[in-house]
Amino acid sequence: MTAAARRLSLRWRLMLIGLSGVALALLAGSLVLYAVLGIAGRGALDETARNTAGDIALVAAGGPLPDPLPASGAQSVQVVDAAGRVVGGSANADRLTGLLRPEELARARGGERVTVPGRRAGVAGPLRVIALPVTRPGERRDASTVVVAVQAADVVHAERVLATTLLVVAPLLLVVMGLVAWWVIGRALRPVEKLRSGAEAISGEAAATRLPVPEQADEIRALAVTLNGMLDRLAGARERQRGLVADAAHELRSPLASMQTQLEVDQRVRGRDELTDGLLDDVTRLSALVEDLLLLARADAAAWTTGRAETLTVAPLLADVATRYAGARVPLTVLPVAEPNLTARAAPAELRRMLTNLLDNAVRHATSQVRLSARAADGEVLLVVEDDGPGIAPADRERAFERFTRLDDARDRDAGGSGLGLAIVQELARRARGSVALADREPVDGTAPSGLRVELRVPR
Repeated sequence: MTAAARRLSLRWRLMLIGLSGVALALLAGSLVLYAVLGIAGRGALDETARNTAGDIALVAAGGPLPDPLPASGAQSVQVVDAAGRVVGGSANADRLTGLLRPEELARARGGERVTVPGRRAGVAGPLRVIALPVTRPGERRDASTVVVAVQAADVVHAERVLATTLLVVAPLLLVVMGLVAWWVIGRALRPVEKLRSGAEAISGEAAATRLPVPEQADEIRALAVTLNGMLDRLAGARERQRGLVADAAHELRSPLASMQTQLEVDQRVRGRDELTDGLLDDVTRLSALVEDLLLLARADAAAWTTGRAETLTVAPLLADVATRYAGARVPLTVLPVAEPNLTARAAPAELRRMLTNLLDNAVRHATSQVRLSARAADGEVLLVVEDDGPGIAPADRERAFERFTRLDDARDRDAGGSGLGLAIVQELARRARGSVALADREPVDGTAPSGLRVELRVPR
């Protein structure tokens, strides 16, 4: 199968295969019909001419030739001697010039059917000629010959009409059959399209979604039943995995919180040292990881719902979030909002979580600065976080939203990243009817556009 054929839909491929077979069958049938009609028509002419020639030969063998020779219909009859001279003829035949040339007469006497132009007999169209030797007592067998010519114009005309009809009707028939086949194949493939649409509609939170099962007891129904069984098994495995992660994260929260509290108390009592500082950092990072896992496990659950959306004024929200990064390793700059009254529609805690996740990543990887801005765009609120770090290659940007993904510049676990930040942002943005995308940082003050730009869109 060619590359072009592979790009065609199944409906088109079935159409082409079916119509190709029908076209070949029509071609073969037309050729056979055309040949049979020609053979039958010429055979009938030859049979009529042969009967007439036989009757004239009997008359010529029995005595003098009548004048004119008897002939039926549009037949032309001549009797010629061994030298090819006309010795008798029908009323419509030439009495001076023979219908056949010497070489044609020799072929006709040998049993060949000869076709000559009709103008030799003063008629339109070709003539079908048969020659039959006359045997008289005391004469050589080839002394005289009866020549009978029959007009073949009707047969030729019938062949042309048939050929024209087939050339016109066959394409029209193919078009009609193509339309019927398109409709029939579409009806037959409708259950497959429903299966495809149902499979496309299935998502992680729609665990109870199943593919439609056709009523007909055919292979497509069996496929739908098998796929639904597979979906049941996958949903069960996913639910068990989600439950395991959620239970493990939930059980880890209490001991981690206790460890963090004990380490903080120890620092207050005994003072800070390198050991407790390192342990406290690790416990804090583990607690954040557990919270991320618990959030994602809840997000995977079909019954999990987002927080209640509220109308939030964007400028105060950005200023409030920025206070958390007052002592960050690189400064965070919040650009003024062009519309002071710009508002967004989202759950407050979830929007804060999205912004803090993005800012944590930006601060972690930035070289010297991080910028946070907001503006209205296409009926939405566009929140932008930019940093001047190494950025993310375009080929890796889609993969960066996968869970536990660590790109080349973020593999050091001591840097504090868990590989879940962008996955959480994408999940919360989708549930808030928004989106998140990665791009190159825009140039600032003529500097090269190195770094990363994250665009978070939420409803206005």
